[in-house]
Amino acid sequence: MRIVIPDDYQNAIRSLDCFALLAGHEVTLHHDVQPASLDELVARFIDADALVLTRERTRIDAALLARLPRLRLISQTGKVSAHLDLTACTAHGVVVTEGRGSPVAPAELAWSLILAARRQLVPAIDAFRQGRWQVNLGQAVAGQTLGIWGYGKIGQRLARYARAFDMPVLVWGSAASREAAEADGHRAAPSREAFFAEADILSLNLRLSDSTRHGVTLEDLGRMKPDALLVNVSRAELIAPGALLQALDAGRPGFAAVDVYEQEPLLDPRHPLLTHPRVLATPHLGYVEKQGYELYFGDAFENVVAFFDGAPKNVANPAAL
Repeated sequence: MRIVIPDDYQNAIRSLDCFALLAGHEVTLHHDVQPASLDELVARFIDADALVLTRERTRIDAALLARLPRLRLISQTGKVSAHLDLTACTAHGVVVTEGRGSPVAPAELAWSLILAARRQLVPAIDAFRQGRWQVNLGQAVAGQTLGIWGYGKIGQRLARYARAFDMPVLVWGSAASREAAEADGHRAAPSREAFFAEADILSLNLRLSDSTRHGVTLEDLGRMKPDALLVNVSRAELIAPGALLQALDAGRPGFAAVDVYEQEPLLDPRHPLLTHPRVLATPHLGYVEKQGYELYFGDAFENVVAFFDGAPKNVANPAAL
């Protein structure tokens, strides 16, 4: 079968151990970082029996599907999300399979950003490479309150890291999240206002949905301490448009560490988040590491093999069968 894998930015997928699962199939990979037009996507996918999508990097909608009559399967790495029009896939007879997610890599990246931002490692290293010695003074995290909005798998992991670093944890979120945090020995914030006001470091760990989109407002951010750090490795759209930069310029919070952006890939080196002196920005590395890729693509490739062996599994739209 002809399988196309777009958005292999690092040209890394062939190097994965799990790539051997596709032996015997004709596989084409694309490594472009610049987003492709509709016509370019059609040209790349027109002969494909199956697509394997790298998370949410390529949007699949009705207009594209209408021009891909040969396509039979889309194997999604991780869970299906808003980038993929499941209804349109079903209408065009395209089966969609999905895999699992993992909290390990994004939680580790969030913690790396917390430590790097608090100790101001990037400006210190940059200055050192320019021949300047000890140009700034960072902060230890011990004793600082870690605020976690969203006590799911990633939030729970961060709370365990915080305990190891002698940091009290303050949780906000649904009633179930707050109850779970208290059961684990942490403190639930008495209110949303108190949560933003009290956290020294505040990490957003929510799923993006209609109810959470733009849920963090400029008013929320304005309640944070002047030396507080906001961390976002989840979704940029959790924050109201423009609110983070406006809040930073107003001095509350004092710092931000972000891994996600409203437009990705972000390729403009002059973007305000990349040039702001109190922002540590990384290029959406949350899930981008070897073990995570083996998990995501291993599931996706197993789903491809099962489908073409006549035993489809992990199907997100059974009506398409």
